[in-house]
Amino acid sequence: MRHPHTRTTRTTRTTRRRVAAALAAGLLSAAGLAVPAIAAPTRPPATPSLADGLALTPPMGFNNWNSTQCGPGFDEAMVEGIADLFVDKGLKDAGYRYVNLDDCWALPNRDANGKLVPDPARFPHGIKAVADYVHAKGLKLGIYTSAGFRTCNSAGFPGALGHEYSDAQQFADWGVDYLKYDNCNNLGVDAQQRYRTMRDALKATGRPIVYSICEWGENKPWEWAADVGHLWRTTGDISDSWGSMLSILKQNLPLAPHAGPGHWNDPDMLEVGNGGMTDTEYRSHFSLWSVMAAPLLIGTDLRKASPATFDILDNKEVIAVDQDPLGKQGTVVSSAGGRWVVGKEMKDGSRTVALFNESGSAQRIATSAAALGLPAAPGYTLRDLWQHRSYNTAGTVAATVPAHGTVMLRVSADTRWAAHPPAVELGLDASPLVEAGTPATLTSAVTDLGRTPARRVSVSLTGPHGWTVRPTSAATAAALGTGRSLRTGWTVTAPTGTPTGSYGLSLRASYRSPAGESVVSTLPLTASVVLPPPAGTSHLSDLPWLSAASGWGPVERDTSNGESAAGDGHPITLNGVVYAKGLGVHAQSEVSYYTGKACEKVTADVGVDDEKGTRGTVAFEIWADGTEVASTGVLTNAQPAQPLTADVTGAQVVRLVVTDGGDGIDSDHADWADARLSC
Repeated sequence: MRHPHTRTTRTTRTTRRRVAAALAAGLLSAAGLAVPAIAAPTRPPATPSLADGLALTPPMGFNNWNSTQCGPGFDEAMVEGIADLFVDKGLKDAGYRYVNLDDCWALPNRDANGKLVPDPARFPHGIKAVADYVHAKGLKLGIYTSAGFRTCNSAGFPGALGHEYSDAQQFADWGVDYLKYDNCNNLGVDAQQRYRTMRDALKATGRPIVYSICEWGENKPWEWAADVGHLWRTTGDISDSWGSMLSILKQNLPLAPHAGPGHWNDPDMLEVGNGGMTDTEYRSHFSLWSVMAAPLLIGTDLRKASPATFDILDNKEVIAVDQDPLGKQGTVVSSAGGRWVVGKEMKDGSRTVALFNESGSAQRIATSAAALGLPAAPGYTLRDLWQHRSYNTAGTVAATVPAHGTVMLRVSADTRWAAHPPAVELGLDASPLVEAGTPATLTSAVTDLGRTPARRVSVSLTGPHGWTVRPTSAATAAALGTGRSLRTGWTVTAPTGTPTGSYGLSLRASYRSPAGESVVSTLPLTASVVLPPPAGTSHLSDLPWLSAASGWGPVERDTSNGESAAGDGHPITLNGVVYAKGLGVHAQSEVSYYTGKACEKVTADVGVDDEKGTRGTVAFEIWADGTEVASTGVLTNAQPAQPLTADVTGAQVVRLVVTDGGDGIDSDHADWADARLSC
C-alpha cells in the first residue's frame, strides 16, 4: 500500500475512477490539458523481447526525488553538479552511471504540436544540452514521466498515456538513456497494456533506453514484466525512515526468484545521507539493497553529502556484491527474533551474507558455510566487506551485530584460507543495563571461529569518563583453539546521578595468528543507564523508555501518531472511543521499557486509530526479553479495540512491537490505548 505522503499528491485508485467517470461524462477537461485518447498505438507493437543487453547488472546512479522533490533546488545546475561529483568523488569509477531527472522537469502543457516542453526556468538550455553535458563525462541521463494523462505532482505535468511514441521519440532525440515510468492518473487502463505500449515505443526509437517500471507493485509486475521492462518497483515509495526501509525490505525479499540479469526487482531509491536514519542504519540500507541485487540509485544531494555518506556509497566491495554478473538476488536463510541472515550466491562460487539486526539492541547472529550453500572444506576465507579485512573460519559465520546494524561478509571455500588470521568473535552475554551507582555484572566472550588458533589473546572493556569498569576473572589467554572462548566477567558502575540514556562502551580484543600477525578487533557497544520501574501500576506513557522507533514520525505519548513532528497527533481514538492515555505509533514500530525483573503484567487496548478512516492494517506484539508473550494477529480499522494482556514476570526488558500486517506501512496508525505496566 502506498503512503499518502510519499509523493506530493499521488492519486488513489478511488480518485482515478472518479477522474475516468468525469472524463467519460464530459465533466472534466484536465484543466486545459488535452486528454489523450486510449486507442490502439499508432505503430505496430514490437516483438515482446528484452534480450537487448541492457541492465545486465542492476542500474546504478542518482535520482533527485528523495532530496529535492519538486523544490527549487531541482534544476540544470544541480543535475550537472551531480555529474561533476560522480567523476570528482570517484563514484563513476565505483560503477554509478545514470544521472536521472524525476518529476517536474517539464511545463504543465504540451506545445501546439503535442510535444513536451522542458521548464525554461529549471532547464534553460533544454534537456538535450544537459544530456550532452552528462554524456561528455562518460555518464548517462535518465528522465521521468507517468503512464497516465498526468504525472504524480499536483501541478499537472503531462503524462505519456496516449503519447507514448511521440514522447519516446523526444526522449531518444534528446539523448536520454533511462526512463522511469510512473503510475499516476492512469484512468484505470490495464497496467500491462500501458507499460507494454511504452516498451514498444522505446524500442521503435532504435535508441537503447533502460526502462524502469514504477507501478508500485500493485499488479505484481514481477509476474509479467520480465519481457516488458528492465526493472520494476515492488512496493510503494520509500521514505527516509527506519520503518519505511524495513517494511520495503520485507516485501522485496520474497521476490528473489523473479530477479536476474536484465530484469530486476526494484525496492526504490536509496535514502542514504538524507538525515532521517543513523549512519549505522544507512549502512544496513546500502548492504541490504546490495545483497538483494537492487538498483542503487543515490537519493541524496551529493553537493551537501558528508564524508560518512560518501564512505557508504563508495564501498566498492559492497557494490561488487550488488553488481555480481551472476545476477542472483539474496535469499533469507533465517530471520528468527529479528536476527536476519540473507545469503547471495556469487559467480565465483563464493557466498555473500548479510547478518542484519532488526532489533533495538545488539544481537549475536550466526550461520554456517554449509547453510549458505558452500561445499565442505577444511577451512574458508571470510572477508569483512565493511572492515575490508580477511580471516579464516572453520565454517561458523557469526558476529555480534549492533542495533539496526549489518555485518556483511563474503565467504569462500578456497585453498588460501590458512594465509589469513583466524576470525575471532566478540560479544557480551546480555545488553548492558546499568542503574546509576549500582554495579552491573557483565560477561564478555572472545571466541576463535577460525581453523587456526588465536594466540596471546587479551581483552579489555572501557566505558565513559568517570565510570568504573573492572574485570572479575581472567582477561588473557595464551591460546584459543577452534570454537574455544575466553570468558571474562566485569563489573560496570556508572557514577551516582548519571542521567538516564545511552552511553558508549568498547570491547577490544587483541591476538596473534600462527604466523605472528597482530590483529585487533573492536566491538562498539551501548550501555543504557536506567531507573528501576516504580512499584504498582503505571501508565506506560508516563514512564521513560529505553528506545522508541516509529515508521513515520516519533512515538507519541497520550496522542495518536501525526506522522511528522512531535506533538502533531490527535486524541487517541479507537472505534469512536477516546482514550486520555496511551502511546501513538506508526508501523513499523518498537518501544522498549526496562522492567528489571520486577514487573508482572502489561495491559492495553490496541487497534488502528480512527483518524485514518478505513485505511491501515497492523499487528501488535508484546515481547518479554527474547520471547513473544502476546499478539493480536492482523487488525484493521473496521475492528473495535482489542484488549491485550501479557505476563512479563521475570523480564529484564519488555518490547511493544507493531508490524505492518504484511502489506506495507500506508496509513498504519496504531494505538496502545490505556497501556499500563504492573510491577
